[in-house]
Amino acid sequence: MKILMTGASGGIGTRLRELLPPIYPDLVLSDLTTPPNLKPTENFKQADLADLAAVEAICEGVDGILHFGGFSVEGPWDTILQANIIGGYNLFEAARKKGVKRIIFASSNHAVGFYPRHSKIPPDVTARPDSRYGVSKVFGEAVGSLYADKYGLSVTCLRIGNFGDRPLDQRRLSIWLKPEDLVQLCQIGLEHPAIHFEVLYGASYNERAWWDNSRAYELGYRPTGKAEDHREHAMAEQAKMKPDPVGDFYQGGAFCSAEFAGDFSKVWEPK
Repeated sequence: MKILMTGASGGIGTRLRELLPPIYPDLVLSDLTTPPNLKPTENFKQADLADLAAVEAICEGVDGILHFGGFSVEGPWDTILQANIIGGYNLFEAARKKGVKRIIFASSNHAVGFYPRHSKIPPDVTARPDSRYGVSKVFGEAVGSLYADKYGLSVTCLRIGNFGDRPLDQRRLSIWLKPEDLVQLCQIGLEHPAIHFEVLYGASYNERAWWDNSRAYELGYRPTGKAEDHREHAMAEQAKMKPDPVGDFYQGGAFCSAEFAGDFSKVWEPK
């Protein structure tokens, strides 16, 4: 399979550049900026996601897409609009035009960040984004659903928790995603014959999980990362952090408390 990965210069993309080539040797990398440590053996194509023609060009001859491109944190609306809203639409539309069959869309836990931490939620809950960034991920999931139903693409949306080698605080003990486990979820999205449209949670085996990820397990997911193996370090780091009454209650953490001026009880009444 010839696979295109957007966001190759970002945090997730940089790590996946190490892990994906043994599985998908025909890997095309793309981003707005060239990775600083690009190897001579890597195939890189620069593209601005907000430029449909440029996105069509990088989709040429591709069998599947891992879409990790875009703006990865909260930011001004105009920035989110160009990178994630227009950019996200362009990616799906270019894929349709070029006959790409499979897309893995990097959604985020921030699409459902305003659920309280005491709730264990399945993938089909009503979206409760915690930020402009989260809104863009809800939009991306909706576009993915449209392109699966209307145009026949196989789309997998991964609501990624916290990607890294280990969880760094108490919140991340519930949402941690080991890099190798993300690779496994990407393989499911690219290769599983039953995929039409799926929303899965990008999380490893976390005993404190806030998400019901049983559908991923039905599709063959077997994560190797166990958050509790890193509990001591995570809790030591948590002890250094200041209390955040809003962020500590909701799954989205600091994304929820940033700019918060709402009625706490009307979002969700603490229990």
